[in-house]
Amino acid sequence: MTPVRWRRTRLRWVHLVLGGALLMPYYLLTAAVLATAVPGARPLESLWWQLAAYAVAVPLAVPTALFPLVRPLEATAARSLCGLPASAELASGPATSWDARSRTSLWYGLHLALGGLVSAATLTLPPAAVLLAALPFTDGSYARGLGWPTVFDGARALAPAAGLLLLAAVVALAAGAGALLARCAPALLGPTPADRLAAAEERAARLASRDRLARELHDSVGHALSAVTLQASAGRKVLDADPEFARQALAAIEETTRAAVGELDSVLGLLRASDEGEEGQEGEQGATGGGRPAPAPTLADLDELLARTRAAGVAVHLTASGPLDRLPPVVSREAYRIVQEGLSNVLRHAGRVPVRLRITEHTGEERELEVTMDNPVSGAARWRRTGGGRGLHGIAERTALLRGSCTWGPAEGRWRLTVRIPLGTAR
Repeated sequence: MTPVRWRRTRLRWVHLVLGGALLMPYYLLTAAVLATAVPGARPLESLWWQLAAYAVAVPLAVPTALFPLVRPLEATAARSLCGLPASAELASGPATSWDARSRTSLWYGLHLALGGLVSAATLTLPPAAVLLAALPFTDGSYARGLGWPTVFDGARALAPAAGLLLLAAVVALAAGAGALLARCAPALLGPTPADRLAAAEERAARLASRDRLARELHDSVGHALSAVTLQASAGRKVLDADPEFARQALAAIEETTRAAVGELDSVLGLLRASDEGEEGQEGEQGATGGGRPAPAPTLADLDELLARTRAAGVAVHLTASGPLDRLPPVVSREAYRIVQEGLSNVLRHAGRVPVRLRITEHTGEERELEVTMDNPVSGAARWRRTGGGRGLHGIAERTALLRGSCTWGPAEGRWRLTVRIPLGTAR
């Protein structure tokens, strides 16, 4: 046996002995009941009565595994001591379904049953092997007292070999029982279909939260950085010729960065509120003395966004119709981010060009909010930009989450972005 296999066998041996130790209270209780209730029962003296107590104690112990926390404890022990392959997947959480509890009960019964056998062999066979090894060097009186076969009376030289066979039998029993447990562990302690579904939903929720954070940071901080870049460039170019304009550019940069910090705080507060089940309240709560973050910006804050964009040198003409202040909070918030990203794209890819922004609430049979933004384009390179970057894909994701639609691309000599969000399905 190689050192690696010997170490694995020893660990499995320890795991089985632990199973025998867990079985012992049930075994002692069963033995006491049998000795009291059954006339002539001798569970502490007769091998057959000991086997009967063992056969009753194992089923008696199985219901213990119905407790949910037994599964993670058994899975931890199996992962540490059973020598499982690296690909073996064991459940880490409590058993919350009857399927998981029944599998854990089967494993627990198998662990205790095999552990009881291996523990009994470990306690009895090695001492017997030592006595057999010493038999040729003694008078052999203890052998007759123990009721051993008389074969050793005439051939004591065979006793040490028999002792070695007993030790080999103990090792083989431990190795075989350990291998059986290692084979059964993934099936009985592994995740159930319900566990896999819950894990998949949790991973999907984490990915959705991460994507949402990326969209919010891209739209809020990205717009501020684009505006600051244009303002800093303009101020640097006229610093000597027009110091007053440079001072105005620096003031605009200060205001833009201050607003970006506030929006970053609102983004983080929005994500925390969503994680804590406070969705829908963030649009009504502002920054308080208790340290609550400022509410996420909505279309009601559109004038400030347009003012910062105009300070970067982009003329924005707004046309709005309908009671925009009574839009559902989630629609108003997402529409603000869509407008913000659209203006960021203008700053990054078109420069200081005039922008037409139209926000219309259609109040017909199917109420919807329409946001249209267009600006002039020039140069062949701009006509080739049809796929969009992360910002446009972020707009598409925001719109899809609200069951809306969006289109973008060149139209009539201008770059046009159109977003339609149904108001009847907004949550």
